Amino acid sequence: MTLETGDGAPTVEAKNQRGETVALDFDEPTVVYFYPRDDTPGCTVEAEQFDAELETYRDADVAVYGVSTDDVESHEAFAEKYDLGFDLLADPDAEIADAFGVDTSRGAAARTTFVLADGEVRAVYGGVDPDGHARDVLGDMLDDGLVALE
Repeated sequence: MTLETGDGAPTVEAKNQRGETVALDFDEPTVVYFYPRDDTPGCTVEAEQFDAELETYRDADVAVYGVSTDDVESHEAFAEKYDLGFDLLADPDAEIADAFGVDTSRGAAARTTFVLADGEVRAVYGGVDPDGHARDVLGDMLDDGLVALE
């Protein structure tokens, strides 16, 4: 079952596109978005738009991570091709997806986004339309007072 608002954040450790191990505790505001596959049309739109908003996310002290069941090498090629400035976490065994309750029954993660802070889930977006999603999530975080721009 997908995590819901108010649930405790899971412990996450995975390799990013550079093969570095990343451990997340979700104390600080963080966006984790799950997407089906690297370098596919919708996933590329979503990644490029999160990257386009990345400076504003950083100005609000929000970390952004993309997660799919693709491996490190696929993430490396995808991040390099589109010059992505945030970490893509490799989840080939769907361990992170399982921890968040994200459906992988079709062999890929269902497009789902989580906003986390203070060790808990603050918002969940399912059935995401990739176009405009990055801006919508940031706007919601600002509107809800979870973060502020300096």
